Amino acid sequence: MTPQLLGGARRWGVRASLLLVNLCHRYVDETDYEYSEFAIYDLGQAVAHLTIHAESMGLSVRQFRSSDRDAVTSELTVAPGWEVATMAAIGVPPEALRHTPLNFRTAVPCRGNDGR
Repeated sequence: MTPQLLGGARRWGVRASLLLVNLCHRYVDETDYEYSEFAIYDLGQAVAHLTIHAESMGLSVRQFRSSDRDAVTSELTVAPGWEVATMAAIGVPPEALRHTPLNFRTAVPCRGNDGR
């Protein structure tokens, strides 16, 4: 899959332990629907849960879209109705990042429409 990576993904994607292609069942046969409007949402939830589980195992996940999706579709012979949406690089984070505390931004309370 590494030849299909584009842009910045070429710099770090080749070092990932695993490149995962995230597919969604976008067009469903035998329905009156033009497409499944929830397919991308469902895939996003699945990747989010994968990310949480991987992090609990000491792995790092980076979801990205900078790939040649047509070439990936062709190389994997993706079935009709399915669509390559994104990819995810999964692996052990570089040593420099393993023991670095996460730098979360300070939470700022949301304001309502009335400014309070």
